[in-house]
Amino acid sequence: MSFEEKLNRLEEINDNMKDGDVPIEKAMKLFEEGIKLASSLEKELGKMERKVEILINKPDTPEEEPKLELFTDVDEEDKD
Repeated sequence: MSFEEKLNRLEEINDNMKDGDVPIEKAMKLFEEGIKLASSLEKELGKMERKVEILINKPDTPEEEPKLELFTDVDEEDKD
């Protein structure tokens, strides 16, 4: 099941539960399915966020070092 399909199913479950016409046993099953879907979606979203973070923070070239600008004045004084 794709991310979008899981999200759509979770929305369906939510709509069914809001109606209030669902018997308690079916509501419990829907709730359990919804919790599992939500957990799965959260994990997938976390993976996507980490990938985006890696891509954003990736240096343009392998030789490029990260720039640390915390103590720029100290670094420049040491070079003199």
